[in-house]
Amino acid sequence: MVDPISNGHNGETEDNVPKEFKVTPWEVEGEIDYNKLIENFGTQTITPDILTKVEDLIGEIHPMLKLQYFFSHRDFDWILSKYENGDKFYLYTGRGPSGMIHMGHLLPWIFTKYLQDKFNVKLLFQLTDDEKFLYGQDRTLEEIKHFTYENILDIIAVGFDRRKTKIVVDTKHIKHLYPIATELAKRITFSTAKAVFGFSNSTNIGMIGFPSIQAAPCFLPSIIEGKPTPVLIPAAIDQDPYWRMTRDVAER
Repeated sequence: MVDPISNGHNGETEDNVPKEFKVTPWEVEGEIDYNKLIENFGTQTITPDILTKVEDLIGEIHPMLKLQYFFSHRDFDWILSKYENGDKFYLYTGRGPSGMIHMGHLLPWIFTKYLQDKFNVKLLFQLTDDEKFLYGQDRTLEEIKHFTYENILDIIAVGFDRRKTKIVVDTKHIKHLYPIATELAKRITFSTAKAVFGFSNSTNIGMIGFPSIQAAPCFLPSIIEGKPTPVLIPAAIDQDPYWRMTRDVAER
């Protein structure tokens, strides 16, 4: 997984006193110390050696990699080695349709298109309409449906290869996701979910069960291809708790 950086703050105030920050899938607060964030999440820095490997394999390093907009990963080097040995992988990314998109949403999509084009791989693009309805207390299903439609048009406009791209809308394609999500949910305790996502007594049960839905597309490529198939997830680092949890139960 590679993660886009949103700003250049180093996590210190003007008085050079470290300031606490918070990063979850739903909240990002404070000035982010990215080195500390990498340490806390247990990811790895994208090194010059990885950039060299990318250039050797596909002949081009994207400016977002050079400028460290994407600065951290989990096993990106392993994916590159598999690809070098002739093994294909899938891309998987997503969007929670709660409004119009902005540059913060668009940049990782542009990077994902670069990965798809250069590595010539398939992409699953998940729209978590269920999550946005469950999380937004003032949102109606009709509002979320409208934003989902608008965001699909935005995704199409980016220019992903339509022959190699599948858009997965949770409420529409749940029959494909739910069997996988059920397998995952059985292996994830509430204690783990609470620790990872910060759920409380006021969290609705839909949100408590949602992480297994978001994790499900990680396993779809293996079902589609009929064999274990690795997945690379270009996403913001605030989404990492999902993948950390998923990796913990994947082998079970």
